[in-house]
Amino acid sequence: MQMGVWSPPSGRTSRSINPDPSRSWLVGCAVFVVGEIALRLYWIAGGRWAYTACDRTALVDPAGGCGADRVHTLPFWAGWGAVGVGVALAIIVGCAVRFPGRTVAAASWAASALLLVVAFPLHLLFEVPAALTGRPSDWRDLGARLALVAGGVLFAGLANASGPRRGPAPASYQPVPRWTRLWAYAAVALPVVGWAVPHGLWVLGVPFGISEQKLDEIQLALSTETGLAITLVPPLAGLLVLGLVQRWGQQFPRWVPGLGGRRVPRLLAVIPAGVVALALVTYGVLSVAVFVDQLRTGDLPWPEVWEGWATSATLLVFLGWGASLGVTTTGYALATRPRLPSEPANSLPGSVPPRSEHS
Repeated sequence: MQMGVWSPPSGRTSRSINPDPSRSWLVGCAVFVVGEIALRLYWIAGGRWAYTACDRTALVDPAGGCGADRVHTLPFWAGWGAVGVGVALAIIVGCAVRFPGRTVAAASWAASALLLVVAFPLHLLFEVPAALTGRPSDWRDLGARLALVAGGVLFAGLANASGPRRGPAPASYQPVPRWTRLWAYAAVALPVVGWAVPHGLWVLGVPFGISEQKLDEIQLALSTETGLAITLVPPLAGLLVLGLVQRWGQQFPRWVPGLGGRRVPRLLAVIPAGVVALALVTYGVLSVAVFVDQLRTGDLPWPEVWEGWATSATLLVFLGWGASLGVTTTGYALATRPRLPSEPANSLPGSVPPRSEHS
C-alpha cells in the first residue's frame, strides 16, 4: 500500500478551510437591516411598539414614549425615509456579497458613520447612568440608539473585512508616535477640567460660572445620585483613552484570566473610541453652530453668556475632547495597522522604536 500525505477531498475548497472573515459581518448587517425595515413598516402600518414621541410632544411620560400611541401621522424620517435608508443599506450588503473590494468598503464606512451620527451615542453616555440611578428615562429612545450603534459597529466591521487584504497585525507591542501621547493626555484632561470640576461644584451647591437661579434649576432637576453619576462617568470613561497609548491597549495584561498576554483586537479599541470621538465632535459642532446663531439673532444676549460662561465653555470642551480623542485613535490605528511584508515597523513620524530585550 502506497503511503502518502493526506489531502482533503476534491469537493472541499480552500474557502471552507479558511472561511471568509466578512461572512459573520454580512450576516450581522443583514439581520440589522431587516430588523430596522420591519420595525419601520410596522410603525407605518399603525403599530407603536418601541416608538417614542418624547422629542415632539409636551407630555411627560418617558417610560410610555410620551404619548406615542396618540401619534397618528408618522414623521417622514421615522417611517418611509428610514425604510429608504434601510433599502440603501441592504444594497450595500448585497454588493458586499457579490462585489467585495475598495468601493464596497468605502460605502460600508460611510454607512457606519451615518448610523453612528444618527445614533448620537454621546446621549447614551449621560442618559444611561442617569437612568441607572433612578431618573425616569425613555427606554424606547435608548434602545433605538443602542440598535443604531450596533448597526454602525457591524458596518464598520464589514468595511474592514471587505477592504484589501494586508498582512497579519503586529503580534508585539507597537509604540505609538509622541504626538499621539500628547493628544491622549489632552483627551483625558479635558473631561476632568472642563466637565467634572464644574459639575462637581454644582452638585455641591457652588455656582461656579453660572447664576444662582441656574444652579437652583440644576439641583431641582437632578438628584444627588444622578448628579454624581453624570459628573463622574465621563472622566472615568476618558481614562480608557490611555489604553490607546499604553501596552495594555494592545496586549491584555497578564492578570486577565484566559486572555493575559494575547493581542487586543484592533477593532475592539478603534471602533468604540472612534464612535465616541465622532459623537463628541458632532455634538460640539452642532452646539457651537446653534450658539452662534442664537447670538446672531439676539435670542441669547451677551450679558447672559458672560453670566453663564461655564455652560458656554462646555461646548468647546466637547469639541476639543472629540478632536483630541479622534487624533489619538488615528495614531493608535496607524501604529497597530497590519503591514505589508516590505513595510518596516515603526515607520510613522514621531514613533519610538521598541526597546531591545538586552538594552
